[in-house]
Amino acid sequence: MYNFLFYFLIEVFGVLFMILSFGTVLIYFIIMILSALEMRDFRRKNRFADYQDIITSPIAPGVSIIAPAFNEAANIVQNAQSLLSLHYGKFEVIIVNDGSKDDTLQKLVDSFALVKTAFAYNPDIETQAVRGVYRSTNKSFRRLIVVDKENGGKADALNAGINVASMELLACIDVDCILANDSITRMVRPFMEETNRKVIAVGGVIGIANNCDVQDGTVTKYRIPESTLGRFQVIEYFRAFLMGRMAWSRVNGLMLISGAFGFFKKDLVKAVGGYFPKTVGEDIELVVRMRRYMEEKNQKYRVAFVPDPLCWTEVPEDESVLSRQRNRWMRGTIETLQLHRKIGLNPRYGFFGMVSFSFWTIYEKLAPILELMGVLYTLVLILIGDFSAVYFFALLTMIYLLSLLISVFSILYEQITYNNYKDKKDLRRLIWIILIEPFVLHPKVVLWGLRGHFDFIMGKGGWGKMIRTGFKTAEDKKNIQTQTGV
Repeated sequence: MYNFLFYFLIEVFGVLFMILSFGTVLIYFIIMILSALEMRDFRRKNRFADYQDIITSPIAPGVSIIAPAFNEAANIVQNAQSLLSLHYGKFEVIIVNDGSKDDTLQKLVDSFALVKTAFAYNPDIETQAVRGVYRSTNKSFRRLIVVDKENGGKADALNAGINVASMELLACIDVDCILANDSITRMVRPFMEETNRKVIAVGGVIGIANNCDVQDGTVTKYRIPESTLGRFQVIEYFRAFLMGRMAWSRVNGLMLISGAFGFFKKDLVKAVGGYFPKTVGEDIELVVRMRRYMEEKNQKYRVAFVPDPLCWTEVPEDESVLSRQRNRWMRGTIETLQLHRKIGLNPRYGFFGMVSFSFWTIYEKLAPILELMGVLYTLVLILIGDFSAVYFFALLTMIYLLSLLISVFSILYEQITYNNYKDKKDLRRLIWIILIEPFVLHPKVVLWGLRGHFDFIMGKGGWGKMIRTGFKTAEDKKNIQTQTGV
């Protein structure tokens, strides 16, 4: 009896893994096609677009840029100056000092002639205590607002900024990101274009600035990172933004707007209660909650995506830092899917519930577990003598070639659309990363995801320490080379 049950389970698992494998191939082919169609349509639509019209348009929405800051004294002044120099007619910059232990606030006060004001702070969303709101006595910095508050984490700081914001749209960013000068004009366009549906959120492409030249808050020379981990993330970001999010945007199934750079309708963000401070995945959780709200209200809506490289950030090139980041991403995903589990396979939520939510559950949340089970299943087959080497290597080759195809197409999309990486050496290095990634880097990603599951089960919270080296100008790099004799 037990012997029969054991072999029956072996057969069931074999069928399930077969379905999952071929389902993966089919789904990613569909994603490739959808992303290509969306990229083609976007390029056609924007071929003759004049974004200067948006800057001068009387109906262009106002934008409140909210940037939380914690212990950012080294770069906070330059970052604030960069945000204030963006090209747009109607916007404000709200920097939220989230209980920094260094002199972040003092640097801002001294550099921008700030004074504490009797600001009519209206806490529509509950946050940690706000100690003061600062404005500049210099009219040149009239767009700048600095909020000083007790430490409560990124989500809590964003909520404090939302309480202060006076504009129609919210641009929630990381304070250490570099934004393109025309980033606001390009991001507000989807809000202005739709007439039959309400655009509730817009995301944009995040580029990797490691090893790039940065001058006056602008990326002037594009290079791939020097480390293997950094180059791996370039490919990963290409796949995520130029393929994955483009495809989901086309079918209005996008569930994630990057926390580093996202635009939202303020009235809806307030209606759903703002960011949820008790999760480390506040970016995906807010989008899911906003979509759930619109579905339950039976209102037509859209979450849009702009495939332009409008924001540049520094990614971790240290393995321990990267592992903590991926651990946090996994815990944030699990928390969000758990909080909103009633959406999954629920026809009430339409395509969002039946397809998008289910995809994230299987291919994001459960992916590390399924891969581990696949390895264990293969070992069991070897032990019981039921292992087929031909079948195994055929399936392994198919999945490997699929991963190569997806990564190559993601690089092709970047080259066709933006061609930021013009050096052929950079392209050769990226192709080398593509070849070794499934064997060298992907197993580590799976391990970090499994640790995220374990830490979630054990109740471990928090972000973990994220160490950044900071952006360097071409002059900085030249000085470093001189000092090191390179």
